[in-house]
Amino acid sequence: MFQDFAVKSSPEQGVERLAALRVALAAEGLDGFIVPRADAHQGEYVAPRDDRLAWLTGFTGSAGWCVALRERAAIFVDGRYTVQARAQVAEVFERVDWPATGLAEWIRGALGAGRVGFDPWLLTLDQKRALETGAGDATLVPCANLVDRVWQDQPAPPCGPVMAQPVELAGEPHADKIARVAAAIAPARACVITLPDSIAWLLNIRGSDIVRNPVPHAFAVLHADARVSLFIDEAKLSGLGDDPTAHLGPRVTVRPVGEFLPALAALDAPVRIDPASCPVAVAEALTATPVEAPDPCLLPKARKNAAELDGARAAHRRDGAAMARFLAWLDAEAPGDLTEIAVVKRLEAERVATGCLEDISFETISGSGPNAAIVHYRVSEATDRPLRAGELLLVDSGGQYRDGTTDITRTMAVGEPGAEEIDAFTRVLKGMIAVSRLRFPVGLAGRDIDPFARATLWQAGLDFGHGTGHGVGSYLSVHEGPQRIARTGTVPLEPGMIVSNEPGFYREGAFGIRIENLVAVEAAPALPGQTVPAMLQFETLTLVPIDRRLIDADALTAEERNWLNAYHARVAAEIGPLLDGPAQDWLKRACRAI
Repeated sequence: MFQDFAVKSSPEQGVERLAALRVALAAEGLDGFIVPRADAHQGEYVAPRDDRLAWLTGFTGSAGWCVALRERAAIFVDGRYTVQARAQVAEVFERVDWPATGLAEWIRGALGAGRVGFDPWLLTLDQKRALETGAGDATLVPCANLVDRVWQDQPAPPCGPVMAQPVELAGEPHADKIARVAAAIAPARACVITLPDSIAWLLNIRGSDIVRNPVPHAFAVLHADARVSLFIDEAKLSGLGDDPTAHLGPRVTVRPVGEFLPALAALDAPVRIDPASCPVAVAEALTATPVEAPDPCLLPKARKNAAELDGARAAHRRDGAAMARFLAWLDAEAPGDLTEIAVVKRLEAERVATGCLEDISFETISGSGPNAAIVHYRVSEATDRPLRAGELLLVDSGGQYRDGTTDITRTMAVGEPGAEEIDAFTRVLKGMIAVSRLRFPVGLAGRDIDPFARATLWQAGLDFGHGTGHGVGSYLSVHEGPQRIARTGTVPLEPGMIVSNEPGFYREGAFGIRIENLVAVEAAPALPGQTVPAMLQFETLTLVPIDRRLIDADALTAEERNWLNAYHARVAAEIGPLLDGPAQDWLKRACRAI
């Protein structure tokens, strides 16, 4: 299953492609062009056809921007990708720490007055407004996509089949979802939905247009009378059988994608759009009064129902057993002649062996030694390196199962770890345990939880440059909003939401550490004398041992030690019966109390 899906661009090609883009700029009478990592649907992940940022610059991370001017060009990446961008992107592109420095600020300083082109399908309303506000004398000009004009071998648009998500796994018929969400869009009489995962959730369908993400490329208009107009390439619906209406039902009308913009223009009542995800092209096609509000599917989708939570638990038990078999093999074989790619292939083979894997949930991160310090490192044939004694191996991976999506990171010692690695690992572990044990009042958001993961690192002057946790879908995107545990996480956490708990630490050029479990928000039982009306806590879903060789047990408090021992006892109890032979013996050793 290991494949490198990244769009190919070497630093030398980046120089050539930037030059070609500048020729197109001059022909269009523009002074600059904005290249986001985005597509017309504004989801986080893009198909190869839409990976324009990677094609132009060589940067393959999941978030970033490029601004190309006639004399200067810059790539904007956040702290997760600083090292990666340095390795992948030619010096002709200035590297900008984003969002510390925003696009508008850079354009204002680098260009002053001038005309900057943008593809109106690839900027949201919010993004365009922020750029217009901050770009000073620069003028934003909608235009055809100039990267597409010079990308000679651009892949075709994806056309993967759509399948039905059974109601026993979805937990609610999609007709009921449609009625429930339609009732909530007032005062609007219709709502435009562009996010692929929102459409998939609303209609209880899954797709295959995005690698590793079971979502379809489509657009939808939800009407207040609980009708849905679905704009999609009808060839994709072959996965629903000879009669797609048997699943979609009479309230869903299928229309060609080419009719989407004319249909928007024909709407004559207030129309709800989400400025955070609505492309400028969609907003400008409307003639009716827009009502701006969040995508109405976001919160209902994030609040997993009982069937989805049961599915997540089953998926994590299955996935935990696959991880245990992998880790038992790794302990027996490493370092040997293993490389990072060999590690990926073995782990993916263990997941395939479950007989339930639909796909992995993202490209497996397998980083040894200094490669582990690249937060979202993706191994390729060009970067593959052997495992070496005395180094750490960081493996971040997950599976897509019909009943749930998994995402887990474990950092393992290869041979004897050093004192600095043990100290850093223990601090990261203490942060992960702090979040796992937390009880907190209803109404708190991820930004309120985030400091608990960092406090022990902060005491040593250390930190990590990514959020502590992201939302996770139910056989949907492994990154799901709007919930997240981060400084920027403002959405209150609610029962049923699944988030990751993944603090880390990275020493550039030396090692990287991350420990990640998925957790579900649940109501916390009241305590004697409790004065807070209602509190929440986390149920840990991930069931995989944490490497005891990297833990300084003396640095743990009694409460932390008790949590860790209880967690390992639970892992042994739930995963042990799914294993046999050497893997079962390994699990018993790995789950011993400390």
